[in-house]
Amino acid sequence: MTDTDLVVDARHLRRTFGNLVAVDDVSLAVRRGEVFGVLGPNGAGKSTTIRILCGVLDPTSGSATVVGHDVVREPDRVKARIGYMTQRFSLYDDLSVVENLEFYAAIYGVPADRRRRRIDEVLATTGLSERRRQLAGTLSGGWKQRLALACATIHDPPLLFLDEPTAGVDPVTRRTFWERIHGIAEAGTTVIVTTHYMDEAERCHRLAFIFRGTVFAEGAPREIVDARGLSVVEIDVDDPAAAARLLRADLEVEDCAHYGSTLRVATRGADAEAVARRVLAGASVTVRAATRVRPTVEDAFVSMVKEFEP
Repeated sequence: MTDTDLVVDARHLRRTFGNLVAVDDVSLAVRRGEVFGVLGPNGAGKSTTIRILCGVLDPTSGSATVVGHDVVREPDRVKARIGYMTQRFSLYDDLSVVENLEFYAAIYGVPADRRRRRIDEVLATTGLSERRRQLAGTLSGGWKQRLALACATIHDPPLLFLDEPTAGVDPVTRRTFWERIHGIAEAGTTVIVTTHYMDEAERCHRLAFIFRGTVFAEGAPREIVDARGLSVVEIDVDDPAAAARLLRADLEVEDCAHYGSTLRVATRGADAEAVARRVLAGASVTVRAATRVRPTVEDAFVSMVKEFEP
């Protein structure tokens, strides 16, 4: 990968607010056309990192080049070449769909002779053509999401930031939205998305886990999961609550979670089924069924956060 392949090249970013260290040492390299996920618990430094990359907030130290421009020396050039969509959908409820698009096209500097054609294009691709005269405030959550994405991409930016974009929408709408995101990426736009939904993280080309202001894992979802070396088993027992207490008390058990009446048990460096059977046999708890399953991004994420927590 050459520097010309990078849409985001951030190196050793650090940002403090007085004595508070919000971002400690973050380095990211995001390639053109990628869907890049940024994950981390609340307060991990995700939002501060994104604000730096958008040219909104200067780093205390470190450097970042975004869409070919330095975020400190050329923040306005960065802002002009990115799209940004938040979970709150920054729309004007008392304006119609097309009026919102006209407003954002003007704000982003879409040339007047191209503006009408571009608005018609995004209306068609988002399925909003029949709702062009409808007030944005009367749209359902899913349609507001479509309009927010259309507004964020009206100027055809090379880089799109999505901050928790599917919060509060139904699963079908989420799936449709992600298909649209991959379509945007396939057309050449790089997408950086923050999310708390671990199944969405699986949809990204690459991920970065941020915790306490530092990137502690980066790579393709399967690479991150495999590197964690987890073994996972789902077991069916007579008394899941009692079994869970026993398993969580064992040092070899990385995590134990309820999925209905089933327990999902994860270990690291040991066979999960063997450990679960050993622990429960010692307490005369019968394992009715055990199914080895593939570890997920969520399993890896929970395991890593627990390791770094005090």
